[in-house]
Amino acid sequence: MATGNGFEQAAADDPGRLLDRARRGDGAAFGALVRIFDPQLRGLAFSLLGSRELMDDVLQDAYVRAFRGLARFEARAQVSTWLHRIVYNACLDELRRARRRRWLPLVDARGELERDPGPEPGERVAQASVLRAALGELSPAERAAVWLIDAQGYDYREAAAVLGVPEGTVASRLARARGRLRAILAEERLS
Repeated sequence: MATGNGFEQAAADDPGRLLDRARRGDGAAFGALVRIFDPQLRGLAFSLLGSRELMDDVLQDAYVRAFRGLARFEARAQVSTWLHRIVYNACLDELRRARRRRWLPLVDARGELERDPGPEPGERVAQASVLRAALGELSPAERAAVWLIDAQGYDYREAAAVLGVPEGTVASRLARARGRLRAILAEERLS
């Protein structure tokens, strides 16, 4: 299919063209469309859920939702914004379900608690662990704002479209989140 000149590949990877093909029932085009945005969507899901296993489950659910919703996508927003919104909502649904579940620790075959082996040695890994824990103290809405603006480089308008809130709400969530993170990290340094 590709002739090696790059032009045909660039056209095949164009989200607008892939979306058109996917809406006509081309499953491969939908798969290619998802692959373009998957790294960013994984980052959003992981930042909200904090678990790779949950992230994978939620993304699978979100991608099914997106595929089923292709016909309803009106292209008022960019396809990346639409996919981020679906993933964000799927994460919030999972977080709501998790609050209703009762957590029980896992035990190994000897009846001892399984322990997370923790991060590998190294200062950078330790700092990432502290930051991840600090982010875990934020509300999902605050984590999403931090992830979209600070980690992904979205502007306030784009983040507002993903989160379904006004730009001012994004700004206030981000300011509140950054303030809380500064306080949490400062407290961590003191202990």
